[in-house]
Amino acid sequence: MATAASRQPAAGGPLAIPPEEDVAALPVRNTWLVVFGVMLASLLQILDTTIANVAIPHMQASLGATPDEISWVLTSYIVASAVAMPITGWLADRVGSRRLFIASTAGFVVSSMLCGMAQNIEEMVLFRALQGVTGAFIGPLSQAAMLDVNKPSRQAQMMGVWAMGIMIGPILGPLLGGWLTENWNWRWVFYVNVPLGAIALAILLAELPSRVIRSRRFDLFGFSMIALAIAALQMMLDRGAQEDWFDSPEIWFYAVAVVSCGWISVVHLATHRRGTLFNRALFADRNYVVSLMFMGAIGVAVFATMALMPPMLQRLFGYSVIDTGWVLMPRGIGTLVSMQIAGQLTRRGYDPRYLIFSGFLLTALSFWQMSGWSLGIDQQTIVVTGFVQGLGMGLVFISLNNAAFATLAPDLRTEGSSLLILMRSLGASVGISVTTTLLGVNIQTSHADLASHVTPSSTALVDLSAVDRFQHLGSGALQAIDMEINRQAAMVAYVDDFYLMMWISVAVLPLILLMRPARRLPV
Repeated sequence: MATAASRQPAAGGPLAIPPEEDVAALPVRNTWLVVFGVMLASLLQILDTTIANVAIPHMQASLGATPDEISWVLTSYIVASAVAMPITGWLADRVGSRRLFIASTAGFVVSSMLCGMAQNIEEMVLFRALQGVTGAFIGPLSQAAMLDVNKPSRQAQMMGVWAMGIMIGPILGPLLGGWLTENWNWRWVFYVNVPLGAIALAILLAELPSRVIRSRRFDLFGFSMIALAIAALQMMLDRGAQEDWFDSPEIWFYAVAVVSCGWISVVHLATHRRGTLFNRALFADRNYVVSLMFMGAIGVAVFATMALMPPMLQRLFGYSVIDTGWVLMPRGIGTLVSMQIAGQLTRRGYDPRYLIFSGFLLTALSFWQMSGWSLGIDQQTIVVTGFVQGLGMGLVFISLNNAAFATLAPDLRTEGSSLLILMRSLGASVGISVTTTLLGVNIQTSHADLASHVTPSSTALVDLSAVDRFQHLGSGALQAIDMEINRQAAMVAYVDDFYLMMWISVAVLPLILLMRPARRLPV
């Protein structure tokens, strides 16, 4: 049998995998049908992270909820999903990956239907939490399934297909959610999952294979500490802006819980002799650990930007929900194109480290372009910049997944996938919270700075010293000036956030030096 070293590409040549080893870990009769079913289930789960956002005002009016209460529709889903995700590996070993995937998909479809039927805010929050728990397992299981049912020579291509859904889903979510809300009803944001989920469920029942079930001890203490740390972090990030951050005892409570429970989790994982929630072999793989760091950076930079762009385009540039979706669509197209390129280059033996480096450089370039935007920017510039950013993220995402899993043993894939997705989700939560907070602070700072320059000599069309003579007309003139100052201050604040994202993209580049050339293990 050929050794791992002998299968490495020579001088940039194609990756040589002997035919006897180029066999799927779990062969199936119809690979593409399984891929379709797995991707459909995964795409529905990813869409639900953003599709409900645009329907929030309609939900609030229909359910009679306050602004604080309606925010729990989003928070309950995020917290429940993050808390449940770490036990994916243990559950897959205990009940079987096939049973867990099917049960998760079925639970997600049922909970989506219940969300659409909710009659009050309490029911909605409960059903969204149930949707978050059931959907949490779909992402890691779908990625592991895509690797298991495909030959090693095709896994890079399949990771491109899987990653395409992960990256494009959040972009399509607001567009699809806005169209359903405007043309049908906000409840169809959830009902749309039912027929599509039923198709995915039928395919999974008919074709999905399963790994061998293993008896494995559940690390209750480790899970409790990790769950408390994650839940406290999510609550701190979600409630921080409302409670004025560390001026609130509630936020201090969450912060102490994050630090203490997180530290206990790390010590427990490192020192406990019996089985822990995550296999320590994951953290012995240098490429996987570095990939975790990169994935956190992707969450912070890219997913935070996805959260910033729609409100900026709608509030400052006057775009409708549908127009916003179309303008942001080229980012997804760029991602699709570069993922296919990265998949082909990886199959030909191109070092994924170079692709990751190039991808982050393109991403940093796009943020540098965005840091020069103004209220006079045209639609073409937004489209081109989004396309460039999509190209960069496509190169990073597919290459990062390939580098992370190339040297992991097949039985570690489910756990490894759940931890990668969890790191991306936590990075996204941190990024969205930080950028949103900085946005609010910088708007106030920029408004005060801009307003100090509005003087009688600087307003050629309005004599500020004479506005009292014109009563309501003078008041209207002042309001118009203040509204324009608010727009300009908001644009400055958005530019500051983009500038921060650029430096984050640049700051993680040295991590490439810690990665080793990938040596694929036998299946």
